[in-house]
Amino acid sequence: MKLVSWNVNGLRACVKKGFLEYFQQVDADIFCIQETKLQEGQIDLNIDGYEQYWNYALKKGYSGTAVFTKVKPLSVRYGVGDKESEEEGRILTLEFEEFFLVNVYTPNSQRDLARLGFRLEWEEQILQYLKGLDKLKPVVLCGDLNVAHQEIDLRNPKSNHGNSGFTIEERGKMTTLLESGFVDSFRHFYPDKEHAYTWWSYMSKVRERNIGWRIDYFIVSETLKDRLIHADIHSDIMGSDHCPVILEFH
Repeated sequence: MKLVSWNVNGLRACVKKGFLEYFQQVDADIFCIQETKLQEGQIDLNIDGYEQYWNYALKKGYSGTAVFTKVKPLSVRYGVGDKESEEEGRILTLEFEEFFLVNVYTPNSQRDLARLGFRLEWEEQILQYLKGLDKLKPVVLCGDLNVAHQEIDLRNPKSNHGNSGFTIEERGKMTTLLESGFVDSFRHFYPDKEHAYTWWSYMSKVRERNIGWRIDYFIVSETLKDRLIHADIHSDIMGSDHCPVILEFH
């Protein structure tokens, strides 16, 4: 089974930059997107062979998640019961026969860390949610998790220590997640691979020089580890300030 996750940073804009061509080319069984930045009825994607599930933010042009899947899920859940996270359209859970898929757009703690407290509460709630699902069947968590876990996961770690996405607190929450029975699929295959990033600032020449961060992930239950086939980062795919990440398992 092939899964793709991509923060498209505005789906309508991304469609104009080749989204559908990439979608058809990659031929995923399940394709997850974050930061759709639209409301119901603002886009009409006729994609043959895929069921579509959307979680829209109440605020226009903000956040939002969606999943396109060839396999019809057994159930779909929007949010985790927290009113604010549901209002921002940040999480979609699809239950399949053998696993749960959780598509997430994690809140950014913001440049001045004004939202760090909210972010850490979110992390704790998500951890408990994932652990609860994992007791029922394996979990595949994907999306823009807005954290570079280790120094290897961003180009300039020293100058970014303490900045949003690379605070001790945010990195610690990722460590706690991985110590709770979950695996970072990319690092499972490439534990020491450097310069592997999924997000780049729009500042001039930053992407060309590969000054990036790895903040988009597929994280899976330990029980799925032996079924993993391949993980990848499609850094050559443009259309957003993020690029798609890939996971294949059997």
